[in-house]
Amino acid sequence: MKKERLRHFAKGVMGMLVALLAEVACCALAYAITSWFYTYRGIAVPDLISQLINVALGSMFAISIILIIGFISRPKQMRFIHVVMEAMRQISQGNFNVSLDKTSRHQGHFEVFVDSINHMAQQLKHMEVMRQEFISNVSHEIQSPLTSINGFAQALQQDHLSEDERRHYLHIIETESRRLSRLSDNLLKLTSLESEHYPYNPGRYRLDKQLRNLVLACEPQWLGKKIDMDVSLVDMEIVADEELLSQVWVNLLYNSIKFTPDDGTITVRLEKDQDQVLVSISDTGIGIAEEDQTRIFERFFKADISRDRSVSGSGLGLSIVHRIIEMHQGAITVESKLGTGTTLTVRLPETAEQPQSPE
Repeated sequence: MKKERLRHFAKGVMGMLVALLAEVACCALAYAITSWFYTYRGIAVPDLISQLINVALGSMFAISIILIIGFISRPKQMRFIHVVMEAMRQISQGNFNVSLDKTSRHQGHFEVFVDSINHMAQQLKHMEVMRQEFISNVSHEIQSPLTSINGFAQALQQDHLSEDERRHYLHIIETESRRLSRLSDNLLKLTSLESEHYPYNPGRYRLDKQLRNLVLACEPQWLGKKIDMDVSLVDMEIVADEELLSQVWVNLLYNSIKFTPDDGTITVRLEKDQDQVLVSISDTGIGIAEEDQTRIFERFFKADISRDRSVSGSGLGLSIVHRIIEMHQGAITVESKLGTGTTLTVRLPETAEQPQSPE
């Protein structure tokens, strides 16, 4: 940035020097012409009047040269303006594959202008790709349970079904309906969290008590799989939105339980690191491939696409977790190895008063 400013300053100084030299040259030309004219006509003119005439005539020469240059370069400028207007028109119609070529003529402000238009087109193209992917993912997630509900609803119309089969089909319809409901709730929640008007109510509370209560709340789930819960929590008070962080811990705990096999282990740690709080949740579950670890917080991304439907989700839970942690000026990291387990570590400030706006 500093080099760019120095470059613009140097260009400005050079421009002023060129303009000054051009003015001097025009005045020198005017002096030569008037001196010849006075000699040719034998006219005697006072020095002051002669200097004023030379300055006026030199300024006229300079203005004339500027007008001639402007007249010559005007068609090129108009062509550039027409190219820019056409590019803007294409962008306004949804064509983001627009790229203006930079040439040696596009220097200074023109260069910045061309770069800005190209950057805008690239960003809009990226946003359009994300929008299309989002619509495609939502459609896929909705279509899957709807297909199941429709198929089993038709099966229920058959007269020869036994009572057990009928109950089984009704159970599947109920499960898929709940899945649709969770998807809808998560979409609304994520959209609300990414807006600038989501209620954020920080207050001082005991984080260790919150984590302990949530671990006990999901006791039926980890006891049902005979999972060993190793919990180590230091006494810790923080200033944060208790309800929002509760959603974070619930998501992380249920993910660990869901992907940890029977007789596995889940470890929950709460520690203090200077003025920050560290919460880590480790499991001995299926793990996440290294190439997927950077994407697990993306909407609808599912690291293990081969896992069975009994443990599948919408792919929005970790996106919600990531957004809530961002609102608290915190960070979340993942360490995982396939077949060994996963550790998710949340780092939060002890006091998070103002949420960050979404980018």
